[in-house]
Formats: sequence, structure tokens, C-alpha cells
Amino acid sequence: MAIHTQLPIYKAAYKLFDVVMGAVKNMPRDTKGNMGKRMMDESVEITILVFRANVAADKSPHLDELLERVQVIELILRLGMDKRMISRDVYANAVEQTTSIGKQATGWKKSAANRPLHGGQGSHG
Repeated sequence: MAIHTQLPIYKAAYKLFDVVMGAVKNMPRDTKGNMGKRMMDESVEITILVFRANVAADKSPHLDELLERVQVIELILRLGMDKRMISRDVYANAVEQTTSIGKQATGWKKSAANRPLHGGQGSHG
């Protein structure tokens, strides 16, 4: 098991969090409390789920939730760009990270599905 902070997926998640923080900082005040907070919360949860998947024997549930949260943050980002609350450049940078996270999570999930779970009850003979 690799240290989660060294994983490329974690680095992309951290970069997404950084981009989101910058986007929220520059949002109109009336949207920071709702949309901005949700974006921040989702990006933090994505980084937490990378850690959880890394340490879990069964990575699939964590990766499924991670992929769902990536979809949620992409939706919020898109609305923010459409309503001109965030710039196209910020949106493009964030989507670059969410795309990277999604591809890596999907690959990780496929790879984990092909490996047997360690531990549990079974023959160790």
C-alpha cells in the first residue's frame, strides 16, 4: 500500500481542492455560503475517499462514492461557469483535475476487482 499523499490520484484531488479554493474566494458573496461551501465540501470528501480507498481491503465502495462526488462537483462547477460565478479558465482547470481523478479511480477500481481480497475467512492452507 502506497502512502496516499504520494498517489497521482491524491495529487490531482489536492490540486482540485486548491482550484476550488481559489474559485470560491473569487465568487460573489451571495453564492459563497451555498455553492462555494458545497464545492469545498465535495473536494475535501474526494481527498478523504482517496485515503479510504487506499487503506481499505475492499476499495470499490470508496471508489464508487469518489466517482459520484466527482460528478457532483463537476455539475456545480458547470453551473458556476454558466452563471458566470467562476471563470472559464478556472472551470477548465478544475475539469482537467476531475477528469484525471475519474480516470484514475476507474482504473484503480478495475485493478482492485481483479485482485482477491486479503484477510477474511477462507482457506489459508
